[in-house]
Amino acid sequence: MQSLKGKTAIITGAGKGLGKAIALALAVEGVNLGLISRTAADLEQLTTALKQVNPDITVSYVAANVGSYSEVKEAVATIAASLKTVDILINSAGILKMGGLLELPIEEWEQVFQINVLGTYYMLHEVLPLITQQGKGDIINIASTAAAKGAAKMSAYGASKAAVVNLTESLMQEVRKSNIRVTTVNPSTIATDMTLTAGFTDGNEEKVLQPEDLAYLVVNNLKLPQRAFVKELALWSTNP
Repeated sequence: MQSLKGKTAIITGAGKGLGKAIALALAVEGVNLGLISRTAADLEQLTTALKQVNPDITVSYVAANVGSYSEVKEAVATIAASLKTVDILINSAGILKMGGLLELPIEEWEQVFQINVLGTYYMLHEVLPLITQQGKGDIINIASTAAAKGAAKMSAYGASKAAVVNLTESLMQEVRKSNIRVTTVNPSTIATDMTLTAGFTDGNEEKVLQPEDLAYLVVNNLKLPQRAFVKELALWSTNP
């Protein structure tokens, strides 16, 4: 397994849930971090926690909406100037809107795609050249097991995550010969604010996956020898 110490990673959706857990796990490994999330207060609190975990790492953060290309472009430029290099991109930002096809307002359906799909694309567009400059690197896009099978009242979310899976596979085929590893991670239900609000856990959040479970998987995937990578990962809870 390769060491991650001294590498740099940009994480979206870092203020809460999966992104926050991944940031904390990478800090333990000595990874310098660039954090993007909508809420500055969340990023400030996380930065304090990261410095407590590992005072030797560099942390840079920008509050931005990944669904806005102009905000993404500015955020990535600011973080790249601070970190100097970018080795890892983790697209974790995402939203969930539930409702029947005719029930969910059109603007909310569009918003899901704006954040989940276009937000991922915008980040890839801005960060891929920086990783390419390094001659190697990793990109991890967090999708969902919902991408593989449609479900009632989940058309917007499921379709958006299916798009992320296809986008990730397409990019993987483009850049793998450039020593850039691209991986899709598809978790089932994880106890985050998003899923708790949606009522996915039925009050039994201890029985489903925790953000730390996904963070463990992501970190160990990144530590694989550079000659190897996993194209797609699915993480399920044992007894939901």
